[in-house]
Amino acid sequence: MCGSKALPHDDLLNFLHLVAVASLLKLVIISIQKAHLDEIIAHAREAAPYECCGLIGGTDSRSQTIYRTGNIAADRVVAYEAAPEDLFKAQRAMRERGEQLLAIYHSHPRSKDPLPSETDVRLAYYPSAVYFIVGLGGEEPVLRAFRISERAGNWQTAEYEITDPAST
Repeated sequence: MCGSKALPHDDLLNFLHLVAVASLLKLVIISIQKAHLDEIIAHAREAAPYECCGLIGGTDSRSQTIYRTGNIAADRVVAYEAAPEDLFKAQRAMRERGEQLLAIYHSHPRSKDPLPSETDVRLAYYPSAVYFIVGLGGEEPVLRAFRISERAGNWQTAEYEITDPAST
């Protein structure tokens, strides 16, 4: 994008095109290591009954690092807002490690089948990131992935795969 001036409309069309192609082809958008999945679920359980939140850094759509962030939302039971100092620290660490922001995660502690809330959609400021939501309302935790467009005011499920580097 360096030097180009894409119109917001073009960004929206590109996002919608990516979502349409991915959903038609069931393309895996991100690969997350099993250990990282376990770390996210542990974070959600530790934070319950409050929502937890954090970032996933990596390269080539593969997770490398989980960055837990504090939740400073006014009502942490039903919302999340990452602490600015934690965001800055995570972004600095990603730069130092040569990582990119791949995903943002948070939890819905009472949900059996987590879906983005209206607030999640309204505050989804990173359209290139995958948004993971962990539901803890059932017998087993459920992790779902989404592409969220704050601009369009909608979301689509995203495909992901769980990898185990120890077995490869």
